[in-house]
Amino acid sequence: MTHLSLRIRVFLMFCGYAFAAICVVAVGLWLGWRQVEDGDTISGFVTSGMVAAFGILGLSAGVWLLFDDHVSKPIETIAASLRVKTHTRGNATFDSGAAQYLGDLGPAVVAAQTALDEALNGGAMTAQSEVALLRAQRDQLVTILSDIPIATLLISADHQIVLYDGQAANLMERVGAAKLKTSVFEYLGADQIKDALAQLQTSPNDRSEIAVKGHCGETYHGYIRMFGEGRGYTLMLEPHALAPARPMTYDFDLLRSKKSTHLDSTPLSDLVYVVFDTETTGLDPQKDDVVQLGAVRIVNAKIVDGEVLETLVNPGRLIPSRSTDVHGITDAMVSDAPDFAQVCDAFHRFSQGAVLVAHNAPFDIAFLDRGAEDGDITFDNPVLDTVLLSAVTFGGAAIHTLDAICDRLDITIAADLRHTAMGDAVATGRAFLAMLKILEGRGLTTFGALQAETAKHRRILKR
Repeated sequence: MTHLSLRIRVFLMFCGYAFAAICVVAVGLWLGWRQVEDGDTISGFVTSGMVAAFGILGLSAGVWLLFDDHVSKPIETIAASLRVKTHTRGNATFDSGAAQYLGDLGPAVVAAQTALDEALNGGAMTAQSEVALLRAQRDQLVTILSDIPIATLLISADHQIVLYDGQAANLMERVGAAKLKTSVFEYLGADQIKDALAQLQTSPNDRSEIAVKGHCGETYHGYIRMFGEGRGYTLMLEPHALAPARPMTYDFDLLRSKKSTHLDSTPLSDLVYVVFDTETTGLDPQKDDVVQLGAVRIVNAKIVDGEVLETLVNPGRLIPSRSTDVHGITDAMVSDAPDFAQVCDAFHRFSQGAVLVAHNAPFDIAFLDRGAEDGDITFDNPVLDTVLLSAVTFGGAAIHTLDAICDRLDITIAADLRHTAMGDAVATGRAFLAMLKILEGRGLTTFGALQAETAKHRRILKR
């Protein structure tokens, strides 16, 4: 009846339901009447009532299934598709066949998406040349600054690192991983920096010499400059040995970021995330072992180039051939790799202060907890699971594999990177950011609100 209007089809369906209910009641009355004729009046009434009641319940369940398959699920699909297009501007198109029982709604959604694509592409073409010129100038400036043989750090007023060049990264990595939105005091002495800043506030000069001791034991000499009260400062230090050229890492938006006192009330875009994935010898976290770990950092809702952790892991046992067939990691590849306790320690430092994100997180977290038992560390980071985020974004009835999520979000995973720890971590990170935009568009803007919403779908993980 697809040639009829949606309103007429809904009307006919309810007419059919009413007719079927009348038939059920009639059958119940007929069966009861037969028992009454035999002299069993009470049984007749009971039979009529039970047949009518259970018959109507069965009809109601059937109608609910029809509505769920042909109305509720398609509406969830349509809503998710519109949000993907609106908030991520992806190229994925809506399949109108998914809403074939909703009348003209499917074609109308396709038309709306087409119009949105045309509007976005038109605006993009207008600004494309100007954006390309600005990017070229920015890249040229960054290249020039990266070649200066001075370790340069730009730090916000609350002492969070906003920019570091290759020399500064080398200096920081003598203590730990170089990371944006991390306190500079994790790498350099706090007292010397605070004293220098206090002097600059009372001095007419805007720059002062400084000698600051790093936590690696070395003392670095250079200059400190303030931008004004509450605007941050720069450190320019002479490294003891020049490091190979590396790209400059920065995010000037961090100068305007504000700290929240409670995690639940913190805006999602203000949090730091570490998205990670593991490849293992099997699927039992209590018996199997990790053979590879990959992780990326997300700061200010962007994956930070260069802030990654990727390593093979020696599991201390032979890798089953069926596992090698999946991830391609052999015994020879991990023979000289560190054990998982060492990797856990490095990952613990890398993910300090961040929210951990993984696809089917309980699986990967179980391995981390086992590895942490061998060292004096604990993974107490907050955790988000992209399986649950997918359920919130696309509805519980959707498929929530990483491949399915990436398909819906128009994210391509190169064949040679799928089922590698870093490849899956990057894909999960990109999917996470895309879903984050969609969920923020739905009003889920704080960590507490998102946690409360994902908690409604935890049963999915059990499946």
